[in-house]
Amino acid sequence: MWKTFTKKRVAYASIAFVVGGVSTYYFYPRDSRRIRRQQTQRLSIIKPQLLVSETYADAYNQAKSETSSDNELHTLWVPPSRKEMLNSLKNSGKEGLQEKGFDLLIIGGGATGTGTALDAATRGLKVALVERDDFSSGTSSRSTKLVHGGVRYLEKAFKELDYGQYKLVKEALHERATFLHIAPYISYQLPILLPIYKWWQVPYFWVGSKAYDFLAGSEAMDSSYFLSSNKAIEAFPWLKKEKLVGAMVYYDGQHNDARMNVALALSAVSHGAVVVNHVEVLRLLKDDDGKVNGARVRDNLNGNEWDIKAKGVINATGAFTDSIRSMDNPRCDNIVAPSAGVHVVLPNYYSPRKMGMIDPSTSDGRVIFFLPWEGSTIAGTTDSPTELTYSPMPKEEEIQWILKEIRTYLSPDIEVRRSDVRAAWSGIRPLVRDPGAKNTSELVRSHMINVSPSNLITIAGGKWTTYRNMAEETVDTAIKVLGLKPLNECRTEKIKLIGSHGYSPTMFIKLIQQFKLDTEVAQHLANSYGDRGWAVAALARPTGMSWPAFGRRLNPIYPYIEAEVLYAVRREFACTLVDVIARRTRLAFLDVQATLESLPHIIEIMSKELGWSSEQEKREYTQAVEFLCTMGLPPQKTKGKS
Repeated sequence: MWKTFTKKRVAYASIAFVVGGVSTYYFYPRDSRRIRRQQTQRLSIIKPQLLVSETYADAYNQAKSETSSDNELHTLWVPPSRKEMLNSLKNSGKEGLQEKGFDLLIIGGGATGTGTALDAATRGLKVALVERDDFSSGTSSRSTKLVHGGVRYLEKAFKELDYGQYKLVKEALHERATFLHIAPYISYQLPILLPIYKWWQVPYFWVGSKAYDFLAGSEAMDSSYFLSSNKAIEAFPWLKKEKLVGAMVYYDGQHNDARMNVALALSAVSHGAVVVNHVEVLRLLKDDDGKVNGARVRDNLNGNEWDIKAKGVINATGAFTDSIRSMDNPRCDNIVAPSAGVHVVLPNYYSPRKMGMIDPSTSDGRVIFFLPWEGSTIAGTTDSPTELTYSPMPKEEEIQWILKEIRTYLSPDIEVRRSDVRAAWSGIRPLVRDPGAKNTSELVRSHMINVSPSNLITIAGGKWTTYRNMAEETVDTAIKVLGLKPLNECRTEKIKLIGSHGYSPTMFIKLIQQFKLDTEVAQHLANSYGDRGWAVAALARPTGMSWPAFGRRLNPIYPYIEAEVLYAVRREFACTLVDVIARRTRLAFLDVQATLESLPHIIEIMSKELGWSSEQEKREYTQAVEFLCTMGLPPQKTKGKS
């Protein structure tokens, strides 16, 4: 029978065997006989399948066929610990080690910051990134979840004959295609229905949709199409039938924004970047010529402070851009004009599972999106002036306005109730004014790169869809200004992110077969972690039932499982309770009440893993409840909780 095994098969099996042994030693606490016993029982079930896993073999083989610098991204790669990366940061500022400093220090761990770190690292530059809170803790986790060119921007481009708007849409449509290529498990196309209630609007919206398709060119998604009123009701039964003429359906992209942000951070690390969350910049450092050459930082988890040395510093702090600019020059004018986007989450019965809707003409002229996301429905809008704060809260009048607008488009049979809102959040979009422009009163529609006299490079504005292009232009600027010597040109259009290399649309089936997971859980793991879903599933504990055999849920309504908490701490740099409930899983964004009920169990898991004291557990709980209040949790729901 040994003749049936090729050399490749033997090699794959050997690799899987070694990795399985290392994972067994590393993944599970070594001081608990009970856990070891459970582990042994579980491995006796899954090890034979795992050793001959075609997915592991395919992932490894595919990664090896990539370019050599991309090999680290394959399924078997494990990131260094946060402690190891902190040591690298600290060594860069030590006396006598300045020559070992970084080429670039990036401040900000949102989409733009992590995207810039990935771009610079893949060019062979030595890169460090620090984030005062957590990856995607700000605007990057509070988006509309769309990867889009911007239908409304295209409309403005034609109405106002604005080439800038046209160029913005063209660029975003190209980046949309790149998005879906480099992260196929976490981004996908979504049909969006545009209801039409006036006959003259039919040719208007038809031409607009077709122009949107045409502008995307060879990178277009499925073609837009017209639906009669009956077909529109069939596709979206919740629509108001009265005076409905028909509907246009066009395609855009959608993604899980915070999970995408984490994937960017991990991908940057896999290419050599030193990326650390919960490290705050206290002040900028300058050389004798007044040029920025590093920063004084503090680990917000333990209070330790030290210097980081770098040839240049990039400010990618989004809405808080001006706080870093003022460290460079206290007299500089503010350039950020914060704009709020408020969204509410409703049960999944408010929309079809695989079709969204857009209301382009609300009562005050704003646009409302109505989108299925993570098994629920998101309804919301953007661009209303707001104050800058670290913890933006959705105003009750904004929530009521969204519900009111929803009622105008849905059938009168559907009662849209305030009690149906399971979560609500506000995100701050950093619209900016270019300080180098002649007319500084005008807001920049796209993004802006500014270099101060001290060489502080600031990247601000833009949107999620164009993060990669923003990062490319920022690194190009840094290379030119600082005289850096990269090993190659920008490669981020082709480099797939962590989780993408061994992913396939049918991967969840193998997860079900090999780990006996619930179907919903397996699909969630595949679509949130890609090929990393195998590592998460390997941490799953027995349920005590015949089916599903593994994968204990954190809440019976949602597919998040206990193993994700362990994986978030061990492999994704989650340090706090809020990191897990908001950014590694998205439970807090979907249902604040379910999250509140799950907090004690999640704390128990994290406390055992991180060695928290009882006082630390209480602090984490308090901070999590405070965070949930910014996500729409009514204050009266927190009473009596401890």
